[in-house]
Amino acid sequence: MTIKQLIEGTKPQKVAGNDSLPVTGIEIDSRRIQQGNAFVAMRGTQTDGHQFIPKALELGATCIICETMPEVLQDGVTYVQYENTECVVGQLATHFFGDPTKRMKLIGVTGTNGKTTIATLLYEMFRRFGYKVGLCSTVCNYIDGNPIPTECTTPDPITLNRLLGQMADEGCEYAFMEVSSHSVAQQRVGGLNFAGGIFTNLTRDHLDYHKTFEAYRDAKKGFFDMLPKGAFAIINADDKNGAFMVQNTKADVKTYSMRSAADYKAKILEESFEGMNINIDGQEVFVQFVGRFNVSNLLAVYGAAIMLGHSTEEVLIALSAMKPVNGRFEAIRSREGVTAIVDYAHTPDALVNVLSTINEVLQGRGQCWTVCGAGGNRDKGKRPLMAQEAVHHSDRVIITSDNPRFEEPQAIIDDMLAGLTPEERRTVLSIVDRREAIRTACTLAKAGDVILVAGKGHEDYQIVQGVKHHFDDHEVIRECFGLN
Repeated sequence: MTIKQLIEGTKPQKVAGNDSLPVTGIEIDSRRIQQGNAFVAMRGTQTDGHQFIPKALELGATCIICETMPEVLQDGVTYVQYENTECVVGQLATHFFGDPTKRMKLIGVTGTNGKTTIATLLYEMFRRFGYKVGLCSTVCNYIDGNPIPTECTTPDPITLNRLLGQMADEGCEYAFMEVSSHSVAQQRVGGLNFAGGIFTNLTRDHLDYHKTFEAYRDAKKGFFDMLPKGAFAIINADDKNGAFMVQNTKADVKTYSMRSAADYKAKILEESFEGMNINIDGQEVFVQFVGRFNVSNLLAVYGAAIMLGHSTEEVLIALSAMKPVNGRFEAIRSREGVTAIVDYAHTPDALVNVLSTINEVLQGRGQCWTVCGAGGNRDKGKRPLMAQEAVHHSDRVIITSDNPRFEEPQAIIDDMLAGLTPEERRTVLSIVDRREAIRTACTLAKAGDVILVAGKGHEDYQIVQGVKHHFDDHEVIRECFGLN
């Protein structure tokens, strides 16, 4: 591919140099540059990529894509100037990797909670249907059955397009992807062609980045604004923000609900910690999931599969065989009759959803214990809310560390405790060491009790003072239960 082909249709302000030069790769990280690569200089929240142009040239870049031209232009290098490189990098990456989303159907899932479950279940379902499928998720990326570790919910545009290009090259017909609010705001999904989008729900999250709930909401809406005519948009009608998401979309809008008239409807007939009997569009099916929030997730999966051409019968059969995603309401039972639930719930709303489900199933026949914390260097405003919800919906609460990152764990715990009344604080245990907190709950719980260990879910690490240590809630619980 030449520079001219790479930038075709992107309307640069200026091109200085030979645009017939070949491009061997495209990068936004100067450290990854190899001979003949194009380097895209972007102004990030922490650093300005323009300061790394000399490093990129030193490593062999022959094309510099920037917002401000360097004072001295190097011979043999082509410089392409744009008003905003963040807005164009996705399109450039899509061009370089052969427009992968024109070679397969890409479905995006956005919302505060439920993205991982919905995207993963769709990936698993369509593999059951016999397709080659790709997955981009918080837990792991997959090209058909091959796992590729992930660092964030939605990768940067170049990493993302490289991954999607590999999926298309290996014959994937579908790809299912979590779409974060950050990725929309930062144009990481720019240039991608989505065949469909799903909206789960919207509650407080990521306000450390977006600053206001309205900005967070508008970023999610931006995903549906970009859906093309011919795509579908499936929204949760039980969330008041659902209709707002699709106000300006060109896509074909469908709704799902447990409470009101919708295109796809469901209700719970019977539930236990082993699963639920539910009714979906008049058909009864047993699923190995628990809770209203999971019924909502399953409805989204059901609706998407129907919109992608599959029959009600084959979709329900597939749903009945599926199991919860790693770290999403996973049950571990001790020989003494105590049940531990591992869940990724790390927002107040997610915590309420999980605890409400536990209490609905328990019906007062045992106590509900909650072990939870809050992440460091993230939205501090949700810390007291997390503690409040834990106390209001649990019988006993232990507040502990999550991923403190670069903050002091005790300071995070203090922020959480600040949301409680003096009387509530006296009923709560605070144990900085997460392993010890889980062990304490497992020791004190009695037969019939349920322990929710919330916040980390699938994660097998803990970040303390910026250092990643191995830590897996599942392993600690099994060790406490004597199941290892």
